Amino acid sequence: MAPKDYVKRSKAPAKKVEPETQPLPWIAIILVLIAVIGFGYFLWQINGASDDPDNQPLQQKSAPEQQTPLPDMPEEQWEFIDTLENHSVEVDVPEPTDDGKQYQMQCGSFRTQEQAERMRAQLALMGQEAMIKATQGSNGLWHRVVLGPYDKKRAAERDRHQIRKLGITTCQIWLWR
Repeated sequence: MAPKDYVKRSKAPAKKVEPETQPLPWIAIILVLIAVIGFGYFLWQINGASDDPDNQPLQQKSAPEQQTPLPDMPEEQWEFIDTLENHSVEVDVPEPTDDGKQYQMQCGSFRTQEQAERMRAQLALMGQEAMIKATQGSNGLWHRVVLGPYDKKRAAERDRHQIRKLGITTCQIWLWR
């Protein structure tokens, strides 16, 4: 038996196909007709129903001719307004003690003098006067960029917040040694 060659095979003649006609959906047509007729009958029944005197809403009885007038609105009395204007608050604020402590703010510690000078220049552009302290530690020479001394920690905090707003976030506040 020889293999079949499907590529060279001729096509079968096309058959003439007639389109099938579907029957009308008689049940759907009948249901729609019943719904339309029922709705029309409903509208015919309610037509003119509001004209019947029995279906009218109850009318309120007419008000008597003489009505008593409303009393005048009373004036509002706010006593706290007078109280607040004449009131003063006394607060005991303790005097700050000057215990001799001074604070410093260190914004960086660098191995090279050049890096410390760069940080000092940035702080100078922000309006802060910094100094560079060279310290010898167990692991070599360090160049610390320090601001201060500050008599109060609050002043050091104020400067630190100003410096932080401008982008330097490495500043720490310590006691002066």
